[in-house]
Amino acid sequence: MITVGIDVGSITTKAAVAKDGEVVADKLILTGYNARLAGEKVFEELIKECALERTSIDKIISTGYGRNNVTFADKAITEITCHAAGSFYLDPMVRSVIDIGGQDSKAIAVNDTGSPIDFVMNDKCAAGTGRFLEVMARALEVDLNNFGDFSLKAQKPAPISSLCTVFAESEVISLISKGEKRENIIAGIHEAIAARVVAMANRVGFTTRIMMTGGVAKNIGVVRALERKIGQKIEVSEKSQVTGAIGAAMIAQRL
Repeated sequence: MITVGIDVGSITTKAAVAKDGEVVADKLILTGYNARLAGEKVFEELIKECALERTSIDKIISTGYGRNNVTFADKAITEITCHAAGSFYLDPMVRSVIDIGGQDSKAIAVNDTGSPIDFVMNDKCAAGTGRFLEVMARALEVDLNNFGDFSLKAQKPAPISSLCTVFAESEVISLISKGEKRENIIAGIHEAIAARVVAMANRVGFTTRIMMTGGVAKNIGVVRALERKIGQKIEVSEKSQVTGAIGAAMIAQRL
């Protein structure tokens, strides 16, 4: 059986192909302004790379914020369920998932079959998400890809009291004008994000083992800040950005 999972996020769109219970390929592209076209494009490019015909796909599941735009999918499933399933596929010992994407953040408790049993989600504002980090990176004139490494050089994280994107940007600009080092400011931003996420996630509780998914998982500074506040190591897969698509493909295998 061949299945495809498509995860349409606010910043990136991902797809994964599963065959007979195993993920065999995945792909990531930028979503751009048209979520429907992004879902179609990532699907077509991935099956082409896998030398598959559309007619050979047994089932397609869509997920993510733009999941309902994937009109050719057989079913749309929430990213909560798909990130739980994807994390469990990557490591069957995972029982807690922290997912920080472009527009929202989630904490998910997972059972021993890979299904979510509880979750908390922040989708009311961009605080602590990928978009928030993008704005901070622009204000500091630092490539977002270097944010994590920068923060690891910090001597003392600068205090950031607000996680409202607008107010936090003003705080950052004020710190810059006072001559605060960039690495200290970035470390402070990561500490503020970690504090918000941990406060949210404590409502579902942390159970070992913890996995972090989403694009922000690539930021080592955020991961380390979260580990310090939780007091546990956080697992980050090299497939962290495509975990939702992997979960969707594996759910499609079961269906």
